[in-house]
Amino acid sequence: MRKFFLTTTAIAFAMGAAAPAMAEFNDRTIRVSNGINQDHPVGNGIEAMQACLNDKTGSKLKLTAFWGGALGGDLQATQALRSGVQEAVVTSSSPLVGLIPALGVFDLPFLVGNAKEADALMDGEFGDMMNKKLEEQGLVNLAYWENGFRNLSNSKHAVNKWEDFSGMKVRVMQNNIFLDTFQNLGANATPMAFGEVFSALETNAIDAQENPYVTIDTSKFYEVQKFVTETNHAYTPFLFLFSKPIFDSYTAEEQAALRECAIVGRDVERKVIRELNQKSLEKIKEAGLQVNTLSSEEQARIREKSAVVYEKHKAAIGADVVDAALAELKKIRGE
Repeated sequence: MRKFFLTTTAIAFAMGAAAPAMAEFNDRTIRVSNGINQDHPVGNGIEAMQACLNDKTGSKLKLTAFWGGALGGDLQATQALRSGVQEAVVTSSSPLVGLIPALGVFDLPFLVGNAKEADALMDGEFGDMMNKKLEEQGLVNLAYWENGFRNLSNSKHAVNKWEDFSGMKVRVMQNNIFLDTFQNLGANATPMAFGEVFSALETNAIDAQENPYVTIDTSKFYEVQKFVTETNHAYTPFLFLFSKPIFDSYTAEEQAALRECAIVGRDVERKVIRELNQKSLEKIKEAGLQVNTLSSEEQARIREKSAVVYEKHKAAIGADVVDAALAELKKIRGE
């Protein structure tokens, strides 16, 4: 009897000791704003992240995704995070440059050469440095997901070296770094709303445009272009941003679960988007376009040619940010 009493007491004590740990997860609904649609690979990432949270928190932390800008644009949503009135947003870095100039580093031309370099840069010391800058602005970046590399399509000729850009009319985003990048290469850089691009290519008002393979595919640009060059001239991450005021109100266990599960979601999202890009590339090839890849030597030449763009925008982005990115990439490349 005494043995039974001691055993049950020990079990009760163990359960009592475990109870506070279990209580560290509260029932929370986390609104996640997105500018893209649910069928984008970010949707796969959100699904994987939720499955991870279910496992770690006993389904206490629930993500509710709002797609297609239902809660407003990425910049508006990010401001709501800083004010502590919304929990999270998955956003590309580009729309936030006006708010956080340091993010302009990701617009610099030919900064990152391939996916391996991108992962090492985002997930390493440089990514940590950028995360600290984001926290200073009231934002917690849980993980770097992927928007992807931008590549060139055109109707003139194959681009094998930077001199091949000469005189080419290239549509670019309304972004000063992109404008300076292509003008520096000798192209006629033309800012244009995305919705006008197909028609402009079809009527030869412009010769070329630059976007990820998935966009070239889904927008059917392959119908009005002849050449595609894997330039990888810009790599844009998605950031899974969380409101710092709200994040700081969560328990340490909740914060840890969100960080760990955002990385699980990141790995799934990166895998899916890269597979999708490869499928789009195959579709572009099947459409009869001539596809080539810039050699690593030519990438190095263009990066050297683009140094003037780095210098022009270095002060606005932050010299510490630009220098840190370049130093980290030199280590990654073994230079």
